[in-house]
Amino acid sequence: MIVIALCAIFCVQAQEVKQDSLSTDSITVESLELIPLQAADSIIAEDTIVPTKPFYTLWDENTLSEAEMRSLDWSLRWLDTTDCVAQHDTTTLPDSVYKARLQALPCVIELPYNERVRAFILRYVKRSPKQVARLMRMSEYYFPIFEEALGRYNLPYELKYVPIIESALNPMARSHAGAAGLWQFMPATGKLFGLEVNSLVDERMDPIKSTEAACRFLSSMYNVYHDWNLVIAAYNCGSGNVNKAIRRAGGKRDFWSIYPFLPRETRNYVPIYIAANYAMNYGQEHGICKAPIEKIMMTDTIRTTRRLHLQQVSENLSISIDELRRLNPQYSRDILPGGNAYALCLPADKVGLYIDQEDTILSYKADSLINNRRAEIDMAKVTSITGAYRVNGVTYYTIKNGDTLGGIAKKFHCSIKQLKQWNGLKNDNIRAGKKLKICK
Repeated sequence: MIVIALCAIFCVQAQEVKQDSLSTDSITVESLELIPLQAADSIIAEDTIVPTKPFYTLWDENTLSEAEMRSLDWSLRWLDTTDCVAQHDTTTLPDSVYKARLQALPCVIELPYNERVRAFILRYVKRSPKQVARLMRMSEYYFPIFEEALGRYNLPYELKYVPIIESALNPMARSHAGAAGLWQFMPATGKLFGLEVNSLVDERMDPIKSTEAACRFLSSMYNVYHDWNLVIAAYNCGSGNVNKAIRRAGGKRDFWSIYPFLPRETRNYVPIYIAANYAMNYGQEHGICKAPIEKIMMTDTIRTTRRLHLQQVSENLSISIDELRRLNPQYSRDILPGGNAYALCLPADKVGLYIDQEDTILSYKADSLINNRRAEIDMAKVTSITGAYRVNGVTYYTIKNGDTLGGIAKKFHCSIKQLKQWNGLKNDNIRAGKKLKICK
């Protein structure tokens, strides 16, 4: 059965990357009295970023160390650059301007200003204007998805900027620690919040489903902390680290009060988040123009319960396999498993062709692409006469007390010489309990 749901989507040219991330394996939760969600810590934990040669050079007014700068740079590294027509702002504005602009944003989440926030704002608008231009363009693809889900969960819309620092809006981003997708879920946390993650399907890469899971996670964390900056910090390092910081700060439940007790990357994470809000809203004030749209594509989503390989679709409907992978990033091995209903996203003008040719598509190269696993296996059968068993054309016989090579050769209608050759025997001596191969 096929169900068609019409949707509009943009084809994003995002390459799969193996990138450094602030994410690592989950940590053990140390519970507080008000922590109901023990498993939430598996999202992201403290990490030490592997030193690599940075692509930037520090500028005089920058107050951050090289190591601290990497915690922002990794999130921009995969993006290419797009020339911007406008002249980039090269002046440093007074602190009062940055502060006033942040305060003017229609946000529920507090966006305070300090020297750390200022340093990251400058990193975005002064040192990375082309990457910001690209992010502004990418936001047109993904922010409507984020805002729709955030609205349904009654969450602040400005949480849509979290994936900017998590994945640089790359749906196929993978961290060295195993986090994946726009929201950089670890496998265990993805499953905890309803995402299918297995050898064939990884819904962490699905923009819609991963956003739904992220909303559930953020809602659960807000029920714990009732402070959005703490929620954002917990998203980065796990609630266990936030809980420890709260204890070390004497029970204070404010991000800036527990700031010295948080992991280094998390201390930077919230200032980077605030800077991302600024850059995405005020980039044009710094002469950053939105990068041009590369390609717009209308698509339909087909749901099918049939096992299917993307290559079958590609070669029958003349769609490049790379394009199909971009539209269906959740299928890590290009296979829709079948059984349950799985979504196949196609260019809108190809949906009718798929429906008309479905049987042909499903049978095309099926033996090599999707039917290469045996549903049933003939087990090795033991013969009642000789006590031997046969596997892959070779008979195996266990030597018994009193057996001789001559007697075994007669039993299996072969010569003693053949038995010796098959088993690498140099003489006629054999021992009970050992196995002999009969290769005929």
